[in-house]
Parts: sequence; structure tokens; C-alpha cells
Amino acid sequence: MSLNNKFSLAGVSVVLAAALSACQSSNQATDRNDDNSVTALAVSASHYLNVTLADEQYQLMTDASQLRVQKADKLIARQSGKFSRVAIQALGPDDALLAAIESDSNSLMLWHLMPSAAQPLVLLQRQVVHSRVVEDICFYHSSENQQLSLFLLGGRGGADQVLLQQQQQWLAQPVIIRELNVPYDSTACAVDHHSGSLYIAEADRAIWRYQAEPEADEGRSLVQVNQPFGQLQGEVKALAVLPDSTVLALEEEPARLLHLSKEGKVLSSTVLGALEEAGNLSVSQQQTALQAYVSSETGAAVQQVPFRLDTALLQHSKSAMAQVQPTVQTEAASQRGDVIDDPAVWHHPAVASQSLILATDKRAGLDVYNMQGKRVQQLAVGRLNNVDVRYGLNWHGKPHDIAAASSRDDNSLQLFAIDASGKLHDAGKVNTGLTDIYGLCMYQNTTDKKVFVFVNDKSGVIEQYQIDANGADWQGRLVRSLKVPTQPEGCVADDISAELFVGEEDAGIWRFAANAAAGSEGEKIILVDGERLVDDVEGLALAQSGDKRYLVVSSQGNDSYVVYDAAAPYSEQLRFRITTNPVLGIDGTSETDGLEVTTRSLGPGFELGALIVQDGRNRMPEQGQNLKLVPWQYILQQLR
Repeated sequence: MSLNNKFSLAGVSVVLAAALSACQSSNQATDRNDDNSVTALAVSASHYLNVTLADEQYQLMTDASQLRVQKADKLIARQSGKFSRVAIQALGPDDALLAAIESDSNSLMLWHLMPSAAQPLVLLQRQVVHSRVVEDICFYHSSENQQLSLFLLGGRGGADQVLLQQQQQWLAQPVIIRELNVPYDSTACAVDHHSGSLYIAEADRAIWRYQAEPEADEGRSLVQVNQPFGQLQGEVKALAVLPDSTVLALEEEPARLLHLSKEGKVLSSTVLGALEEAGNLSVSQQQTALQAYVSSETGAAVQQVPFRLDTALLQHSKSAMAQVQPTVQTEAASQRGDVIDDPAVWHHPAVASQSLILATDKRAGLDVYNMQGKRVQQLAVGRLNNVDVRYGLNWHGKPHDIAAASSRDDNSLQLFAIDASGKLHDAGKVNTGLTDIYGLCMYQNTTDKKVFVFVNDKSGVIEQYQIDANGADWQGRLVRSLKVPTQPEGCVADDISAELFVGEEDAGIWRFAANAAAGSEGEKIILVDGERLVDDVEGLALAQSGDKRYLVVSSQGNDSYVVYDAAAPYSEQLRFRITTNPVLGIDGTSETDGLEVTTRSLGPGFELGALIVQDGRNRMPEQGQNLKLVPWQYILQQLR
């Protein structure tokens, strides 16, 4: 295992503290001072950790000049330095990853701790942190996404999430995968590995909860706040999360240890009268009994405080979800916020690598990218939502392909003619009867090659238009109307089977016949269950692989994708996420709106096609939204 070389740490902007009056009334519990169970250990240390490895207990201690690893009174390893923060993460039953900040140089140090090995403490990484003075460090292990990362918390409004391990593979070089805006005077952090919650203390003002997943929403919630709105009294210097997801918060002066529910209710308050100032906190577990260890920079004896787990609150680690990595990403949108929505692919008639990716811009029009992700054309035609492509029509007397998009400016169909070279031309509009236009997809009858556009409205109405290419300009006429109970958006039509699949965002997926002469009745084939398929149901795409036909769906509510059989009984075949590609410096995907699948070659790297998804939170670095491309072969490997 090795972690080598340098990694840079970029600064982030300061976020203003929220109004303290937003604190919930449930936090107004009465403190209960209880120091009868506190005992002093016969050891003084600025940090004290008691860890169990290979069924043996070891103590990690720091003082003003060194870090020591001991087994009772036996010295196992020693590292010189003055360490302001120490954190440990178990790797297996007999080894762990140890992290510390060397305060004089503001350096992050990582060691592999193997007490029974010939060399018990192996230095893996030492890197000066230039971007911020590090106030605290905390590990996060995501069992579901198979990532191990470390948060570096700065005291001036910024924090970095550094990826160390992914899918059981150590990175050759740590990679910053997220920069967070946190309160200006942040002092401590801790992570609940089961729920993916990151807790951050804002000095003597508040404790906040963020999401620890790098692709999660950046929002936060208030956990506890200072008096008179809450029950914090002093500056919080350390946090710890217990296995039952309750939280310990250590106040510096007077020294006090608060035990909080995950909602922030004070469960108990323990005064540590033997300490003038409290500085650091660690927790050790033996079955359902826990010991909290509180230490001080002043050299006072380490204080031990017992706790018991609430076994009813214990959570099991989430099962690992399949992960695939993107290999190409498009240029970021020039504007920030919710901009890019839906992609489509235009296949070059002769050279696969010259195919193009179309993407709607909800503020400006349509962007066109080559297979390297470079933007090659922009059409400023107004606010477009969804786009699709079909082939083989005449426009102005010459062969052209067609793209259609839903225009939110005037509730129309915006048409584009695509020539043989791949250049798009504005081909006019088709008015619709919709009042709040939204999703769109296309269908081409395989017998007569007639082209149709399905477009839906937030009310649930779906209209089918036939595109007439007999004249110089394309025309469109309404041929059928369909309906789902609530708001739809994503849809996809299968030209061969003449089926239309429509996503009803909060409810599930519907199937209709696609032919214009068919009836208007549909059937709901897949339901949102809040666990595997989580609303909103957004992008839909079809994929044909041999004799297998798949329906690929964006489960936006939990940042994942689900692959179903595209025929009854529509069984689930795969659930996966798109994760970080640290080698290529491409972040994972989240909050996906539209997606597209092609199983035709798009050139080198995409010989079997690609899954193309909109990324709602484009990171590494933080930029406007873009599209991520995953070779379809990666999905096939998971399906097999």
C-alpha cells in the first residue's frame, strides 16, 4: 500500500453563519451534570486513543514532542513531532490508517499502523498543507460507494475532502474530490460512517450536519446551538460519533462533554472538573460498552467517561453498490446552477469517432460536443429542456438528420437539421397545445420511416406530433394525446418494438404503444419504491445488447442508475453509481436529469457505445454542469 507525491489544496470562499434563532425547540432539554463516573487515567497526553487490533489493545498518545504507540507500558513505535490533531481508521482486524497534523509545519502525515509487524508504523505520506491552517481531520469510509476519504477542516471557512482509497485500491496520489464551504470559525469535525453525515462545530456558536458523500447536496442542517437558543456554553473543541449515531461534543472551558442524539437533543452533560481546559476526544468500544477519553494540551491526566450503546439505534453498513467510472467529460457550462439537462447522440454516417453529443442548455439553447468533450457548436435558440435525434429526412431538398428539443420559452418544438458533416441548422419550430412544456423524445416508424415527436407537459399531458418532411421546411401536426396522473419528464421510444416509456417523476414508469394509430391507454410497469428507484425519475434510455433489451433509468433521488429488462416483467438487472475517476481527474455524477445510451461505436474507447449522463454537481474543480461518458462495456461487465 502506498500513498505518494504531492496534492494541492485549493481555498474556498467563506459562508456566512446561519441565524441562531433557527434552532429547534427540541434542543431546549435541561442539562444533567454527572461527573461521578469520570475517572482519571495514570497518563497525561494531549491526544489519547485506545484501539483494538488483532484482539489486542494499543494506546496512541501524543505530547509536545512526539507520538507514541504502546501496548500497556511497552513502547511499540515512536514518531517525533508536535501533533495538533490525530485520527485513526481501521483497515482490517489487525491494521489501521493513522493520520495526524504536524502543527509546526502544518503538514498532513499518514501512517500504516501494524503493531504486530516488524515495522509497526510506516510513514506513507507527509505533505505540507498550503491552502489553510488545518483545525481538525476526520475519516469517512463509505461502504456503499467503496471510498475512503479524509476531511481537512480549516478554521477560515473551508474544508477539503481528500480521496485515499477507492474500490479497495489505494490511490498512488491522494486526490481532492470536493471543496466545502463551512463556517468561518470551524473547530472540529466527525463523521457518521453509517448515515454519511459530517458534523462540524462552529466554535462556541453551533454544531452543523452536512453530507459526507462527495457527490451529495451541499446543504446543511442545524444540530445544536449556543445559549439562549440551545445548550452549548463553551467552544466545542472536538466531536465524535458513536456507533449508535449519537454524537459527543467536547466543550473546552469549562470542560464539559455533551451527549447528543443525532437530531441534536442533549441526552446527558458531563462536567470534567479535573480539567482546566479540554482539547481532544476519542472513543473506544468493547461490545456495547464505550469509553470516551478526554485529553488536554495542559498535560493533565486523561479523563475516562463511560457510555453505553443504544442497540436499538445501531445501523448495519450499507452493501456496496456497483460502481463505474467515466472516461470522458464535456466542457463545463459557462453558467453555474441548473443549466445542462438532457443529452442525445448523433452518429456520423461514416466515421464513428466524428459522432457528436447534443445537450440542452436550459438558459440558452443547444450545445454540441465532439467525442473528446470539446464544445464545437452552440445554437442560441432559447431555453431548451430535452432533445432527441432521428435520421434520414430531407430538408431544403437535401438529405438531413433531425434533432428536436422542447422549448420552454414558447412551449414549442424546436427543430434542427443536421447535415452530413454534423453541423446543426435551425430548422424552425412547431407550436404545441401545451402550457408548461417539459420532456421530449422521438420515434421513427420502421416501416414507413415517418418521424414523430413525443412531448409532455408538467400537468401530465403527452402530445404526439408527426413531422412532415415533404416540403422545403419541416412541419408538425398533432396526431395523438396521452396522459399520466402527475408530472412526467423523461421518455424514450423503441422504434423496433413501437413502445413508448415515460417517467412519471414521483411515481414510476409507464409504457404506451408508440404508433400514432394505437390507443391512448398506458400501463404503469415500474414503481418508485424510495429505496432502489428514488424520485425523481428523470432520464430514460433504451439499450439493445445481443438479444437483451434494457431500460436505463436515472434514479435522481439517490444519485444512482437502475437497469431493467425492457420487457415484462421488467425485472431489475443492475443498480449502480458513476464514481470518481481519480486517474483522469473526473468526478462522479449526481442529481442526474437526462441520460442517453447508444450501443453503436463512437470511436476509440467507446467501441461498444456509451452511457452519457448529465452531471448536476460538477466537481474537481467546482464548475458549471456538464456531461459524463461511460463506455457501455463497463455496464455490460456489471450486467454479466
